[in-house]
Amino acid sequence: MRKNIVAGNWKMNKTLQEGVELAKGLNEALAASKPNCDVIICTPYIHLASVTPLVDAAKIGVGAENCADKESGAYTGEISAAMVASTGAKYVILGHSERRAYYGENNAILTEKVKLALANGLTPIFCIGEVLEQREANKQNEVVLDQLQAVYELSAEDFSKCILAYEPVWAIGTGKTASAAQAQEIHAYIRSTIVDKYDAKVAENTSILYGGSCKPTNAKELFANPDVDGGLIGGAALKVADFKGIIDAFNA
Repeated sequence: MRKNIVAGNWKMNKTLQEGVELAKGLNEALAASKPNCDVIICTPYIHLASVTPLVDAAKIGVGAENCADKESGAYTGEISAAMVASTGAKYVILGHSERRAYYGENNAILTEKVKLALANGLTPIFCIGEVLEQREANKQNEVVLDQLQAVYELSAEDFSKCILAYEPVWAIGTGKTASAAQAQEIHAYIRSTIVDKYDAKVAENTSILYGGSCKPTNAKELFANPDVDGGLIGGAALKVADFKGIIDAFNA
C-alpha cells in the first residue's frame, strides 16, 4: 500500500545554525505523537550531516535537494549521491522545476541522477510539472508524460523505489492557485500513465505528492483526493508551526 508523505524542501534557505534549530523544533513538535504520514525534510547539503543525527529517524527522514549526475571525479562544486548517502540521509529531490528552469536539467541528466541515487540506496523524490504557458495551452498531460520518461527507463522494481511529486509551476509564487480538483485530475492522469508503463499494482503503490503552494489552510482538502498522497512543501516547511499544520492534515 502506498504511503502518505509530507516532505519539506528548504531550498536555499537557513544557515547551518538556523537549520539545526528548525530541525530540533520539528523534532520536538513531533515528539508527543507519531504522525499519520511519513515526514521528510530535504535540506541544503551543508545541513545534512548535522541534521540527520538530530532527528528521530522513526518520525523524520532526511534528504538532499539534489545530487550530481556523475559518480565521482573532477566536478568541482558537485555533490555525489554517495556523499549524500554517507551523511545518513535517505532521500533526494530530483528534477525540481527550479533545477530544470535555472540549471538546464533535462531527461538525460535526470535519468543518470535517478540511477545513481538508487545505486546508493537513496529514495528519489522525482518532480514533474508544467509552466503557465503549457497549462494555458492545455499541454500539461503531454509535458508531465515527457518528463516522466526520465524515470520510465527504470525497471518496475527500481521505479517502485521512487516517489513522484507533481508541481504546477504556474501556481508557485504567481498568485494563481491550483484547485483540489485540478490537483486530483492530473495526479489521476499521472497514475494512469504508470499503469500503461508498468501495471496497476505498481501504479497503486506509487506515492504522488502535490507540490504547489500547499499550506495548513488547504492541505486537508488537497490530501482528501484519492490520488494525492501528500505534499512536497516549500515555504511552509521553513516554519515548524506551518509544517506541523500540514502534517496534521492527515490526522484530522
